[in-house]
Amino acid sequence: MAARARWSAHVSRWACVSRWAGAAVLVAGLAVAVTAPSAAASDARPAGPAGVHASGPAGVQARAAAIEVASSGQVLWSRGLNTEVPMASITKVMTALVVIRAGHLSRRITVPSAVIGYVEEHDASGAGLRPGDTLTAGQLLEALLLPSGADAAYTLAEAYGPGLSAFIAKMNATARLLGMTRTHFSNFDGLPYPTGYSTYSTPADLLKLGRVAMTSAVFRSVVDRRSYRLASGSGHHAYRWVNLNPLLGVYQGAIGIKTGYTPTAGHCLLFEVIRDGRSFIGVNLGSPGVGTTVNGADATRMLNWAFSR
Repeated sequence: MAARARWSAHVSRWACVSRWAGAAVLVAGLAVAVTAPSAAASDARPAGPAGVHASGPAGVQARAAAIEVASSGQVLWSRGLNTEVPMASITKVMTALVVIRAGHLSRRITVPSAVIGYVEEHDASGAGLRPGDTLTAGQLLEALLLPSGADAAYTLAEAYGPGLSAFIAKMNATARLLGMTRTHFSNFDGLPYPTGYSTYSTPADLLKLGRVAMTSAVFRSVVDRRSYRLASGSGHHAYRWVNLNPLLGVYQGAIGIKTGYTPTAGHCLLFEVIRDGRSFIGVNLGSPGVGTTVNGADATRMLNWAFSR
């Protein structure tokens, strides 16, 4: 397991979960999607022509952040590119990726009664799932990624592990296959337990995760959706879920990806924007903000700078 980062001396050390026995089957698919960043620019020296935007985006307040060209993985600017910090519910991108890679998204899954106590115990964001309702895995992905439902994460992890521990092992195995060497998952939703630092990643690793996830047509179609309505039907109640991404419908060309917040992690956002044939993926971790609703201020600053180049 990678050494804890410079950001906090209080990061707990946790042993990596044992290797998922079936992880080898992911190697071929994941290897195609992963490309190493071609240039990693520092906070003081972003990539680009000499003398152009030499100071990088102004006003970014995140503890760690980066923005890259989506097509090539070239990092244009970063702060703490390899610094290990909590990423809160951005964790659910990996949860979704493991489920999507496993397939069978039409399988019907019954929401376990334990989700109610789980959400209440951790004061977590939920999708309002009703125990006993039966939904497809694809519908649960909507509940996972739009309103950031910890109840949906629990339901999917229990079904696809099978069992929570087995699913977390799959998440860590997938991270290793992707080359996310400074990432560790202690749970499937990014909640701050056993401590606020137990699940962590770096801007470099999360850019990689974002690139891989966005190669999935299923994933892209979900995170680009402003809202999702499910009418009541056989075996389930009606639901409506709204995407929490502050850039969607606000920043021209925004197509995803995922928000995150805990008191320890601060405001976090993994994002992608496509405009005029140009596409950027970025992430900000530990940005300041009021309340639990993630704001897009740092992401907007980075994107404005990138598009102005």
